[in-house]
Amino acid sequence: MLARARANLVRVEPEQAERLLADRALLVDIRPYANRLAEGEIPGAVIVERIVLEWRLDPHNEFRLAGLAEDSTVVVLCNEGYASSLAARDAQELGLRNATDMIGGFRAWKAAGLPVVRGGSPAVP
Repeated sequence: MLARARANLVRVEPEQAERLLADRALLVDIRPYANRLAEGEIPGAVIVERIVLEWRLDPHNEFRLAGLAEDSTVVVLCNEGYASSLAARDAQELGLRNATDMIGGFRAWKAAGLPVVRGGSPAVP
């Protein structure tokens, strides 16, 4: 299932995700609250818990994230880059043709020495 999900993704390394974020891509953190609280968060990432992801990432849904459109660049991340691949595949199926995920997830970002802030932010309502 994971290999099939990744077949249509152009996955990005943490450094690429950082550049995309600087270029106004949407970095979506789907990790549970407990992980974010314990390990930290990426500045500028939008917290969307997995349970509501399809509502928030459907570019045609009235409950989508503000400014989200079919051509938006969206990078999904989880702890280690597994659940995020499945979520990015789902985002593509919703119509976000530029959705992908980050290889290695949050832990790879942190290991690369990229910016991390204290965790525990609330998810997007």
